[in-house]
Amino acid sequence: MTDDQGTWHEAAALSALNEGEPYGIEIGRHHIALYRVGNEYYATSNICTHAEALLSDGILDGCEIECPLHMGRFDIRTGEALTSPVEIDIRTYPVRVAGDRLEVCLPA
Repeated sequence: MTDDQGTWHEAAALSALNEGEPYGIEIGRHHIALYRVGNEYYATSNICTHAEALLSDGILDGCEIECPLHMGRFDIRTGEALTSPVEIDIRTYPVRVAGDRLEVCLPA
């Protein structure tokens, strides 16, 4: 389904998303990290902007994901780069719950 933001894609079953455990997926050419914090869900690029490590291999602390390579941190709600050595924000994507699935909206 397409809307003004892009195209919605099935990303994962809600049951696959565990609290505090990043979950990496690929949809087409997009590498996405999914997160569950309480009853909220988030999606970001899964590639660190500093050294191209997979953020889904990192540590989620509240709403901050720590890159497993050099320990830079990003806010998963906004994509903001928070700590050195990361300086470039990561992309975030809208998500929505559809039944027992999480969907992510990717640019067309």
